Parts: sequence; structure tokens; C-alpha cells
Amino acid sequence: MTSLPGGSDDSGSPAEPQPLVCGRCGARAGGPQPTWTFSVENGARQYFCDACSRENLRAIEGRLDSAWW
Repeated sequence: MTSLPGGSDDSGSPAEPQPLVCGRCGARAGGPQPTWTFSVENGARQYFCDACSRENLRAIEGRLDSAWW
């Protein structure tokens, strides 16, 4: 791939981190949430809040996709 002279593929500013949103109930995290869990399903990463993680702990440990919860 060729770039124009003097051009750059790098925008120069780092990407803003996206806020975490629970894939089950839609709760939003205000900052880093070390107690949230995440799952990679069909190549996409999904995050789950503390409450949803606790309610579905057996399904998570059984490695069931969230569609089965």
C-alpha cells in the first residue's frame, strides 16, 4: 500500500477507551472494573457486571455461551 508523501497512517492521538457495558443487563461501568468478567463468543468480547456474573456463575464455569443463560 502506498501513502502520499508527507502523509501518515497514524492519527497521532491515542484512541479513547470505550466504557464497559454489561452484555446482559446493559449496566455501564464508570471506570476500570476488575471484578467484571468477560467472555469471547463468536470472536467478539462481551463483558458482564458483578450481578450478572454472580447470577450465572454455573453457566459461566460450564463455558456456556451467554445465549444459553
